[in-house]
Amino acid sequence: MFPINETMGQYSELFMLLAAGTYTVAFIAFAWDLARSSKTLKSVDLKAAAAGTTAAASAKVPVTAGASAAAATARTAGSGEDRLSGPADRAERPSSYASGTANGGVGQTADDSMRYGERRAPARVAVALTVLGAAIHAAAVLTRAVGAGRVPWGNMYEFLTTGAFVAVAVFLVVLVRRDLRFLGTFVVGLVIIMLVAASVAFWTPVGHLVPALQSYWLIIHVSIAVLSSALFTLTFAMSALQLVQSHRQKTIAAGGADKLGFMRLVPSALSLENLSYRINAIAFIGWTFTLMFGAIWAEKAWGRFWGWDTKEVWTFVIWVVYAGYLHARATRGWTGTRAAWLSIVGYLCVVFNFTIVNQFFNGLHSYSGL
Repeated sequence: MFPINETMGQYSELFMLLAAGTYTVAFIAFAWDLARSSKTLKSVDLKAAAAGTTAAASAKVPVTAGASAAAATARTAGSGEDRLSGPADRAERPSSYASGTANGGVGQTADDSMRYGERRAPARVAVALTVLGAAIHAAAVLTRAVGAGRVPWGNMYEFLTTGAFVAVAVFLVVLVRRDLRFLGTFVVGLVIIMLVAASVAFWTPVGHLVPALQSYWLIIHVSIAVLSSALFTLTFAMSALQLVQSHRQKTIAAGGADKLGFMRLVPSALSLENLSYRINAIAFIGWTFTLMFGAIWAEKAWGRFWGWDTKEVWTFVIWVVYAGYLHARATRGWTGTRAAWLSIVGYLCVVFNFTIVNQFFNGLHSYSGL
């Protein structure tokens, strides 16, 4: 057993504080990007609507001679095509955005392919700050591991801080292939909440593991649980945005005003649902292994695979909720808001399992450092 290095533990707490500060600035930059881009896109939509009005007015001008008719036709084509789809307007209108309903383009959403389009300075700054914060966060997790002489997920404080890091890491990895910068405000915001909760409510000094956790199964079981929870965090944010985007799209389709301009940067509700479904399917496989390896570890530690301990029950409840979500969407046609709500309920069960159950329920898993 390695000796406890309290100095490294203090460095870990310092790095954790610096990471939280960096994430906070990144959060502000992501929010700024949403606000700034929504205003820019609204301005572009208004110009497009004005151009369309001018083209319609030009088309109504009476013509009496062949030459005048040709000139009027050319003028109409120029005002319609040059203004709406000419090079200047195409340069102004981001290529990664698709027009929503009507109203001169009002109600835009980001391109459903989620590929990178225009270069948004605030978003680039936000991503760079998130990468910096993740690097500092990684240093915090590693110094905690060195200070404790073991893997850094032996209690609630360590699980939350490590889980927050994995959530950011997964988000950054996905950013390489998909433009999910619209999720930055929500993912980074959740990470900040996790770090604050870990430091305020669940802080535990660096120390050795209790005997029940001194097993290689801790590395296998908890690491998969952390990764799955990080993926569930991403899908929770997507499902929440899906509900907002769905409401916005229905409002615009009914002729209502678009009061959620920042959602112009977010893909359609259907695209969010499809991506969330695929990620949930991957996370569900990981959670299945979490449940299986937990049962194997329980048999080695306590001589039985299943004992209806509170933690075991809620781990199974989470599995059932997400299994129901995948089954209902794949075979029963539960799409749209119903699927989003099921995904959100599943994540709330995850949060309940790792906070309320650990803190207020007694059982064989009551060694989480609280």
